[in-house]
Amino acid sequence: MWPPADSDHLLVDAASMGAAEQRLFDSGMPVAALMEKVGLAMAAWLLARRDLLHRGVVVLVGPGHNGGDGLVVARELNLAGIEVSLWCPLPIRKPLTAEHLRHGEWLGLRRLSEEPDPGGAALWVDAVFGLGQSRSLPESLADLFRRRQQLRPGALISLDVPSGLCSDHGTVLGEQAACAAVTLSVGWLKRGLCLDPARPWVGALVRIDLGLPPALVGNAAAVLPRRLPVGEACTAPLPALPPTAMKYERGRCLVVAGSDHYPGAAHLALRGAMASGCGCVQAVVPPCLQASLWQVLPEVMQLEEGVIPDRLDAVLVGPGLGNPSRWWNQWSEQLRTVAGLLVLDADGINALASSPEGWRWLLQRQGPTWLTPHAAEFARLFPDCGAADALEKAIAAARCSRCCILLKGAHSVLADPSGMAVVLTDTTPRVARTGLGDLLAGFATGWGAQAVAAQQQPGLESFTAAAALHGLAAARARSSDASTVADCLKINTARCQKKQTTMFNEV
Repeated sequence: MWPPADSDHLLVDAASMGAAEQRLFDSGMPVAALMEKVGLAMAAWLLARRDLLHRGVVVLVGPGHNGGDGLVVARELNLAGIEVSLWCPLPIRKPLTAEHLRHGEWLGLRRLSEEPDPGGAALWVDAVFGLGQSRSLPESLADLFRRRQQLRPGALISLDVPSGLCSDHGTVLGEQAACAAVTLSVGWLKRGLCLDPARPWVGALVRIDLGLPPALVGNAAAVLPRRLPVGEACTAPLPALPPTAMKYERGRCLVVAGSDHYPGAAHLALRGAMASGCGCVQAVVPPCLQASLWQVLPEVMQLEEGVIPDRLDAVLVGPGLGNPSRWWNQWSEQLRTVAGLLVLDADGINALASSPEGWRWLLQRQGPTWLTPHAAEFARLFPDCGAADALEKAIAAARCSRCCILLKGAHSVLADPSGMAVVLTDTTPRVARTGLGDLLAGFATGWGAQAVAAQQQPGLESFTAAAALHGLAAARARSSDASTVADCLKINTARCQKKQTTMFNEV
C-alpha cells in the first residue's frame, strides 16, 4: 500500500499513541527514560537552530509529562549556554515533572514568579499541555497566549501539541490555543494536527524521530490513517501499462462537463484529463464549445449528448453542468451500468444528492466510483455524516456508499470503503481558486482510466496518486490560476513517468 505505513506517514490518535507508550513501558523502558529521550531529541532540534535562541528562551511548564519534556529541553538549552527561564502557570502534579523542576532550579534556571511578558523578545517554548487534551485552557492562560500572538507572532514553539488544541481532531478546546510557529510532534504525527481546523495554530509541523519501530503501534498500523506530503507524489506507483500498448490500451475516458453558463469547467476538466497521459479522451460538451474545442484541444474526440459508449475505462460527470435534475434523469441509468470507473464531481454530486435515492444510488453501481466533493457538496450528499472531523466524515461516507471519497480542503482527505484514509499535506493555500477542482476531476479520471486499462483496481492508491500529483503541480506552479496549474500538472506528470520508467530500465 502506498503511502507506506511507516513512521513518516502514520497518523496516530491519542489512544493509539498511549497504547504504544504502554507497550514500551511493559517492555521494561522506564517512564523517565522515555521522557529523557523525548526531551533530548527536541533540544537537539532547537540547538541546531541557534538563531531562534539568541534572545533567550522562556519554557512554559505544564503540570504533566509534557511539562517534564519541556524541563528536559530547558536543562539542555541551559547547559549549552542559552539563557533559559521557567514559568509554571499551574501546580505541578506528576512526580517525575516535579523532580525535573527541582533539578532545573538546582542548576540555576530562573523560575518566574509572574507570567512572562507577552511582548518579550525571548522565544517561548509551550510545554503546558500535550497529547490527549480535552478541556479548554484556563482563561488567564488563554488570554496570555492571545496577547503573545498579537504582540510577538511567530515567536512560540509548541512541544508535541499546541496547548488548547485537540490532538485527535485539530479543534480548539474553547476559544484560544497556543499559536505556534512550529510544532514538534514526538514519535509519530498526531492526526488532528494535519486537519484543516489545526492549520492556524500548528504552524510548521515537524516530526521528531525517536527511533521507534513502526511495529510498536502493533496491529493498529494497518488501519491508522496516513499523511502524504504532496512533494512525495512522484513516488506514486504508476499504472502498469505494457510498453507496446496503443492509444486505446492506455486508458479511454469520457468527460461530460460544462454548460452555456460554465463552459470553462469543461475546458479545464479536459485539460486535466489530457495532462494525465490517458490514451484517448472523449467529451460531451455544451453547444457553445463544440465548434471551437478542436482549436484548443484537437486531441479530444467529441461525442453527441445522450449515449455513453460501451468501451470506456472511466467516465467523469459533473464539472459545470448546471441544472442537475434535467441531466440526471437522462444519464443516471447509463451511469449505473458503466463497468469502468465513474467519477462524480460538482453538479454530478449535487444531482445525486437531490435525486430520490440520494447516495444509496451508489450501491447499485456495477463498477468502482470516485467522488470529489468539497465540504458543502459533501454535506448535501451525506447529511448523516456531518458531526465529525474530515477524516471521520470521509471514512464513514466511503464505508456506507462503497466508494472512494476525496473530501476537498486545505488538506484534502481521501478514504475507501475499508476504512483506510490518507491526508494530503504540505499543500499551498494560494490555489483555493475557481477551476482547480475541475482540473483535479479531469486529471483523476484520466489517471483512473489508465489503472483500469492496466487491469488494476482503481482504488485509494490510484486516487491518492492523482490528488497528490495535482497538489504538487499547484504547489510548484508560478501562478495559482487553473490554466497555469494545468500546464505544470502536465509537465510534472510527464517528468514523474519518465523518472520512474528510467529507474525501471536501469534495474
